[in-house]
Amino acid sequence: MENSSTEPKSVKNHVVVMPFPGRGHVNPMMNFCKLIIAQSQPRTTVITFIVTEEWLGFLSSEPKPPPNIRLATIPNVIPSEIGRAKDWPGFIRAAFTNLEAPVEQLLDRLDELLLPKPNVIIYDTYLKWMVGVGNRRNIPVASFWTQSATLFSIFHHFNLVLEKGHFNSNLKEKGNEMIDYIPGAPALRVADLPTALTGKGQEVLFDCLEGISLVSKAQYLLFTSTYELEAGVIDALGKEFAFPIYSIGPAIPTIGLSETESSTSSTPEYVKWLDAQPEKSVLYISQGSFLSVSKAQLDEIVAGVHESGVQFLWVTRDDVNSSGRSGESGESNGIVVPWCDQLKVLSHPSIGGFWSHCGWNSTKEAIFSGIPVLVFPIFWDQTTNAKQIVDDWKTGWRVKKYEENLIPRAEIAELVRKFMDLESDEGNEIRKRAKELQTICQQALKLGGSSRNAVEAFLTDISCSKR
Repeated sequence: MENSSTEPKSVKNHVVVMPFPGRGHVNPMMNFCKLIIAQSQPRTTVITFIVTEEWLGFLSSEPKPPPNIRLATIPNVIPSEIGRAKDWPGFIRAAFTNLEAPVEQLLDRLDELLLPKPNVIIYDTYLKWMVGVGNRRNIPVASFWTQSATLFSIFHHFNLVLEKGHFNSNLKEKGNEMIDYIPGAPALRVADLPTALTGKGQEVLFDCLEGISLVSKAQYLLFTSTYELEAGVIDALGKEFAFPIYSIGPAIPTIGLSETESSTSSTPEYVKWLDAQPEKSVLYISQGSFLSVSKAQLDEIVAGVHESGVQFLWVTRDDVNSSGRSGESGESNGIVVPWCDQLKVLSHPSIGGFWSHCGWNSTKEAIFSGIPVLVFPIFWDQTTNAKQIVDDWKTGWRVKKYEENLIPRAEIAELVRKFMDLESDEGNEIRKRAKELQTICQQALKLGGSSRNAVEAFLTDISCSKR
C-alpha cells in the first residue's frame, strides 16, 4: 500500500474508494478524494483508494496524491486478451464480475494496517456488487455517479422510456419525438437519449441498469455535477430517494491549476505554441481516447478543419497519427499531439473553442474554462451531454445532425470558420453564455458555494455515521 504516512491514531475518518477501472471513472474519483482531503481537518481523514495493478502503473507516471490518500492494489482480474477498445462489452462484464472477490479480500486486510473500520465506501455506481459488500459488513456505502445527473435520471426512469415506446426507437422515424416525462429534466428528443437506449451499447445496458436500481440500497448518492446546472432533475431525484444526494461539483483537477508551468522542469512544446497564438484564435480538438469516428468521416473532418484556415491544437489517438496527418497538420494551420493536459489547455487564453465528443469530463472542463463547444457525440452518454450543451445551456453548436451519415468537408470548414469568428453575433452569444456558466461553476466551488457546501455536508454526515 502506497502513501501511508498518516498515523493511524490520528485518523477519525477512514474512507474506502473503489472506482471502475477506466480513466473517465478513476480521474473524477481521485479528484474528489483530493477535495475531501483539502476540506478535512489536517491529518484526520485517510482514504484507501483501490486500483488494479494495471492502474497503479498508470498512476505512477502522474503526480503523487496527497499523503492521506493511500493507493491499495488488487490483481489484474480482467483477462489480458480483453482490451477496453477491442472488446468493450467483455471489459465491462469482467469488471462487473471479477473485481468483487479481491476487493473483499483487501477489506479483510485493513485491520492489519491498524486503520479504523471505514466510515463509508465510495464506489462507482456501475460496480453493483459493492452495495452488497458494504451492507454485509455494516459499512455505509456512497454511490458515486461519474456522468450527468440527467443521464442518471433517464436510466433510473427506464421503465417510463419503455412504457412510452421510446426504447430501441428507429431514429429516422421517431428521432424528433419529444420526451417530457423525465422528472425535473428539460424536454429532449428521442435522438438525444443515450445510445444504449437507441441501439449502440445495449450489450451491457441491463447490467448498468441493475447497478442504478441498487442505488436505492446505498446510504448516499454523489453527483459529479454543479447543482445550478441540473437543479431541476437533482431536486426531483431528491424527492424519490430517502437518503442525501450531494452535487459535489465537476470533480476535475482544479487543485493546482493555478500553478504555472515553471514549477515543472520544462514547458511542453504545445504550450509554447499556444503562447505564441493570438487570444481566442485556436480551436482545441479532441474526440476522446476510446471510440472514434469512421475513417471516411475523419478524413472529411481533417480536410474541413484545414480548409477553414482556423488555427487548431488536435489531440489524437496513435492510429490517427500513424496515417500521416500529423505532419500535414504541423505544416499548415495547427499542431497535432498525442496527449495534453486538457484542463490547462482549455484554460489557456489562446483557446477560443472546443471540438468535443462530449464525454462528461470534457463537458465539465469546458464549462469550468468558459469555452464554447462544437459537439460531435459518438457513444453512450455523449448524445445526452451534447443536447444539454446546445439546447439547455446554449454554450455550443452541433456539428452533426443525427440523421446525417457523412458530413462533407465544405460544411465542416464553413461551420468551424463561423464558430471561431470573433466578430460573429451568433458566436459571441454562445461565448457570453459560456462565460456565464463558468462563473456559476467556479462560484459553486468557493467558500459558501453549492459544490463546496455539498462536500462539507458529506464529510459531516460520514463523520457522524456509526461504524
